[in-house]
Amino acid sequence: QLQASGGGLVQAGGPLRLSCAASGQTFSSYVMGWFRQAPGKEREFVGRSRGVTVYEESVKGRFTISRDRAKNTGYLQMNSLKPEDTALYYCAARSGSGSRDYSQYDYWGQGTQVTVSS
Repeated sequence: QLQASGGGLVQAGGPLRLSCAASGQTFSSYVMGWFRQAPGKEREFVGRSRGVTVYEESVKGRFTISRDRAKNTGYLQMNSLKPEDTALYYCAARSGSGSRDYSQYDYWGQGTQVTVSS
């Protein structure tokens, strides 16, 4: 019900925008979260949005979460990308309050790979 897309290979310093298209139901009232997982590491919180938007410290000022409720789609705009941003990125949604804990999210996209070359 969530489809993430937009990943790819980008040079350090470049931008990339990920999309998360929802289907089957409207997610406009849900918290939308973005997470990422690098090889050998745990899944980590990137940011979440519903009204208030919260970001993980390392992406603040570089990443922006937005939503187009008419399209039932969320976005993660990533600027000034760094090699350490390389990971598989996931979008997720939950009906409760905002959370940084990935286990609290009910719906998940399949993940889209972002690779940043130095």
